[in-house]
Amino acid sequence: MKQRNSLVRSLPAGPLDVVGDVHGEWAALKELLLQLGYDAQGCHPQERKLVFVGDLCDRGPNSVQVIQTVRAMVEAGNAFVVLGNHELNLLRDDAKDGSGWFFQERVERDERYQPFAYPSESERLEIVAFLAGLPLVLERVDLRIVHAAWQGPDIARVRAVQGVSASGLFVQYEAALNETLRADGSYGRYREAVASHGEALEDPGFAMPFLDAIAVHDEASQLGNAVKVLTSGVERRVEAPFFSNRKWRFVERVGWWDTYQDEAAVLVGHYWRSAVPCDRTVVGKGDKDLFDGIDPGAWHGQRSNVFCVDFSVGGRWQERHANKPPGSTYKLAAMRWPERELVFDTGERLMTTGFGG
Repeated sequence: MKQRNSLVRSLPAGPLDVVGDVHGEWAALKELLLQLGYDAQGCHPQERKLVFVGDLCDRGPNSVQVIQTVRAMVEAGNAFVVLGNHELNLLRDDAKDGSGWFFQERVERDERYQPFAYPSESERLEIVAFLAGLPLVLERVDLRIVHAAWQGPDIARVRAVQGVSASGLFVQYEAALNETLRADGSYGRYREAVASHGEALEDPGFAMPFLDAIAVHDEASQLGNAVKVLTSGVERRVEAPFFSNRKWRFVERVGWWDTYQDEAAVLVGHYWRSAVPCDRTVVGKGDKDLFDGIDPGAWHGQRSNVFCVDFSVGGRWQERHANKPPGSTYKLAAMRWPERELVFDTGERLMTTGFGG
């Protein structure tokens, strides 16, 4: 298959099964593959192929096994993967929530997610090498895959780059952006705001004022880095701060799909959609639910041709703590394409609705 770009690659022809964020939930992935009809090597009797939308790792108990399994399928030509923000954090040595399986400094703070399976030193090297070679985008005429957001100008910027990894390109964009923010004083004001509030920025009980300097910095940092947009989405400043994922935030995710006008369908992960009504705050989500009022099986966006296949399996740790059956609230899903049917690891199947309407 001819690849036009190391970070923008072609999807194979034929039917696909596009899997949402796995987040280290190895048991859920095994069950989903069975529901979809794949064997342990990722082979399908009808020659279907697997596509993963990123965020294979973090929060779940066995990110190591998930990545190793997906890697073997990719190397066998049976699966394709785009980078998510969690893989990008790993490649950048940026330890974030739920990454204690890989970063020792996160183990104590990630107690709620444990127990973790930990990689050996050789496994760590193999994981990094595999993730470093993944693209940001997969595409063909009828379908586009990206972890968080398809933004034309940012796709074009990434498409024009040759011979650099996603993490390397991230660093290049970040360096250029930081230079601009330092030149206009934004970075200095940001650092002052962070220093003056210190630990309060991670204290949900603190009466946090709106810190404009952080809002200006965070919005510019998000939107000025094409790699960050593709893997983390479009974020804009809010009217009032909110606490989500263990920190006060001054920008929020927005539904970029409401301005997406292209004909090709887009499948993404990242956004923690819910298959059943649930309280997002129990898994630390204090941000706006972008799917409030949208049916779990409904396509969304200006042309109703965008679909988020992340059904929040990253919250399954909470089910374990509450002694609830796995998948009662948080599920792993795949979209069968071109059938546009959802299949869940728990066995439910749901025909999606409203495509292109």
